Amino acid sequence: MLHAHHDVQCLHDPLLLVLSYLVSVLGAFTALQLAIAIPAARTAAQRLRAVLMAGTAMGGGGIWAMHFIAMLACQMGIAVTYDLTLTVLSAFIAIASCALGLGVAGTGRFGWSKLLAAGLFMGLGVAGMHYTGMAAMRMPAEIHYHTGIVAASIGIAIVASIAALWLAFNLRGWAQMLGSALVMGVAVCGMHYTGMYAASFVRNGQDVLQATAGGIGGAHLGAGIFGITTLLLAAALVMATLRRHRRAAAAI
Repeated sequence: MLHAHHDVQCLHDPLLLVLSYLVSVLGAFTALQLAIAIPAARTAAQRLRAVLMAGTAMGGGGIWAMHFIAMLACQMGIAVTYDLTLTVLSAFIAIASCALGLGVAGTGRFGWSKLLAAGLFMGLGVAGMHYTGMAAMRMPAEIHYHTGIVAASIGIAIVASIAALWLAFNLRGWAQMLGSALVMGVAVCGMHYTGMYAASFVRNGQDVLQATAGGIGGAHLGAGIFGITTLLLAAALVMATLRRHRRAAAAI
């Protein structure tokens, strides 16, 4: 994928592109598995825990980790580091908006108006996460955005969120969930790359060391985030499966 952006071009590293898609699918699949516990919750505390766990899997694993790995996949030929505070904030926005969307859509009777409201919140949160993550970039260049493409990326985020929430509460069975996770992965990546396409990077003549000072960076950051996120999501999946088996055994 090559974007001819003035004097800074973004060439995507194919391995990190694949990893970003895989982590978004795994995050979506884990979130769908965990979301089953939201309508099944008997107490407010159980529901809150289920919402937070599914929201963290979807927002932190499926969306934020995908986004950050895909950002690192963009090789621009200039030094880039990331502001830690803004990067953490972008992760928090993703998790909070997904938890909010799942909480709204999964509580009480399932209805279209509720689904649309929850999807709107979540989609705006996902878009907010993306552009906060972009703002975290420290580099000797400025970002200019194409307004129309930014609007399209926000639209994609909202539609993808509505679809994700519908699937979360209307699907049962591994094969269906895996299929929908694969589709959600495409939607999440579509939003990210549309958002990236909206950006042009223009060198501003700033000193490289000054521009990138104090940010986090490194050659293996993408693979590292992929590894850690995958382990956490796998652990959450195992826990959810064990809990479901225990509950089923107790019900007999």
